Amino acid sequence: MVRRNDGRRAALVDAAIEVLAREGARGLTFRAVDTEAGVPTGTASNYFGNRDDLLTQAGARVYERLTPDQAEVERQRTATPDKETYVQLMREVVGRVSGFRTGYLALLELRLEATRRPELRAVLTERVRADLEANLSYHEASGLPGDATAVKLLYLAFNWLIVEQLTLPDFLSDAERDALVAAAVERVVTE
Repeated sequence: MVRRNDGRRAALVDAAIEVLAREGARGLTFRAVDTEAGVPTGTASNYFGNRDDLLTQAGARVYERLTPDQAEVERQRTATPDKETYVQLMREVVGRVSGFRTGYLALLELRLEATRRPELRAVLTERVRADLEANLSYHEASGLPGDATAVKLLYLAFNWLIVEQLTLPDFLSDAERDALVAAAVERVVTE
C-alpha cells in the first residue's frame, strides 16, 4: 500500500535529491532516504512502489523546485524585451539553477542512470522536452529578440556552463560566468 501524505512524500523526495547528489544513483536506497529525511526505517518504502518510482519523482521534484515563482515571472514579462533584459534573464536562470546545487547534481545522476533504465530515460526525455518547449513558449510570448534556434543554443550552452560551475567550482569565477552569459547572448541572439 502506497501512502498519500503529500507533505511527507515531498520531504522524502527532497531527501532522495540530497542522497542522489551526495551518493549517486547507486547510493539511493529507501534506507538512505529514510535516514536523510529523519524518519523511521521503512517510511520511504511505504510511499514509493519501487526505486524507479522514487527516481522518477526525484527528477520531477527538481524541475518543480527550479520553476521561478509567479512574481519573478511577472517581473520578467514586464521588462523591456531587449538584449540587456535577455542577458539579465539568463544570468538569473543560471544563478537560480546553480543555486540549487544538489538538485542539478541529482539531475545529472538521473541522466546517467537513464542510460541504463529505458523507463527513466523516457520520463526524463519527456520532462526535458517539456522544459525546452516551455522556454520556447516563454521566449515567443516575451517579445525578446532571437529565434527558436537561439533559445535552444543558449539552453544547451548554459546547461553545460552550470555543469562546469557545480562540478568544478574553481574553474570560472562568478565574474567570468556573468561575462560568458552576456557574450553568449550577444553572439547568439540576433535582432
